[in-house]
Amino acid sequence: MQSLPGVYESVKKNGQIYYRSSITYESRHISLGSYTCSTMAHNAYLLAKKIISTPSLSIYDYEDNMCLTFDKWVVLMNYRDHHYYFSTPIYMHRNYFSYFISYSEELLFDIQDLFYYANHKIHKRQGYYFVNDYGMQVNIMSRYGIKNHSVLGRDHRFVDGDCHNLRYDNIQVINPYYGVVSERPLVASIYKSTINIHGNYLIGRYKDMATAAIAYNKAVDYLHENRIVNKAYPKNYIADMNVDVYETIYEKVKISKKILDLKKSSR
Repeated sequence: MQSLPGVYESVKKNGQIYYRSSITYESRHISLGSYTCSTMAHNAYLLAKKIISTPSLSIYDYEDNMCLTFDKWVVLMNYRDHHYYFSTPIYMHRNYFSYFISYSEELLFDIQDLFYYANHKIHKRQGYYFVNDYGMQVNIMSRYGIKNHSVLGRDHRFVDGDCHNLRYDNIQVINPYYGVVSERPLVASIYKSTINIHGNYLIGRYKDMATAAIAYNKAVDYLHENRIVNKAYPKNYIADMNVDVYETIYEKVKISKKILDLKKSSR
């Protein structure tokens, strides 16, 4: 039964009464939240009505004591200004969009990622951003080819120094492969390949990144084929290399004697 505009009384399974608040704008029914009393639900409706009818109100006018969540505040602002409704806290700009983790934390994305994040809520835990995708927690940095083990400054960097600017032009992947890091001696770059076997083992040093990545794969295969470890190591995929070239490098590339000798000690 509706008692106040925008307020609907409902009953939980345990018999407890609560109040749902909603508003209709441009023929879209928008849920605003659930409340323990009808007055709060009605105030949420009134605030939503004020947002959509007051263009001068901005995202940064939000206050913690308001009866709408910050996410809903952003959603309504974007719908009012751009006539696109998203359930996630997205605000569109000309060639990019903002995704608000909180009032004080705003991520910037290229417009091409808009519909992905419109359908995937970003969560933050221990400094990492992730989404739930097909039942799995996926680190959003993987969309840029950045591995979970990557170290900022060593394996990737933000061109303008802003770690909240996640537009593609601002992210430079330095080391895209598992187990590979770039070393910079005086003359030319050398790529070191390592693998963790109860501690880090050096596989070798190589003149190019792809060879170092293939050496890592060869070390993984050697460990598994000889039953030295049963750990499920991820393997490198070399995107711009055909099978014949890969197999030629794989056969020729050398891995360290220290790893080869593990076969003897595992017998």
